[in-house]
Amino acid sequence: MKITFNKNVQFTRLIKIGGRLREFNFRKANTTNKGLFTVDVLDDEGPQGNRIIFYMEYKETEWQIQPQKLPSWVQGTEKQLDKIISEALEKELL
Repeated sequence: MKITFNKNVQFTRLIKIGGRLREFNFRKANTTNKGLFTVDVLDDEGPQGNRIIFYMEYKETEWQIQPQKLPSWVQGTEKQLDKIISEALEKELL
């Protein structure tokens, strides 16, 4: 009987957006699609401070936010998030 071990990847990064630091949490479960991260961040601009949860998928050469309705400040961080995910995965593989 062969036992395989699939490592989950989880990390948090602070990103300065509009003069404020925001905490982005990243999670990639290896039991799901290999090129898919779940990302969540606190939406403290809303009335109750809900969390915004969205997915980033690896397409061709970069990580992209999957099409969904998100605040513009989240959409504007796509390049930063791509860089953060790429660097984190590079460290995991070393």
